[in-house]
Amino acid sequence: MSEYVEATGWQRIRNNAMRHSYRLLTEDEKALVVRLKDVGGEFIALLHQAGGTDPEDERFDSRELSIAHTKIEEAVMWAVRHVTR
Repeated sequence: MSEYVEATGWQRIRNNAMRHSYRLLTEDEKALVVRLKDVGGEFIALLHQAGGTDPEDERFDSRELSIAHTKIEEAVMWAVRHVTR
């Protein structure tokens, strides 16, 4: 049985009405979450390269790249959600 940590005291999820406890992650799961986020960040950096925009600025010069950025963030979110459920 997995251990769970109560999340009610955590500032970062104070307004989250959906999940009130979090399973303790293994070291491998933590590393996977970091890797998923890193790959997403690398992909977003590549979008900036393709569009010729500054990676420090979250704005893109085209609607297409803005949509791609949003979809990458969504993909990372769902992948992390899978690992942490």
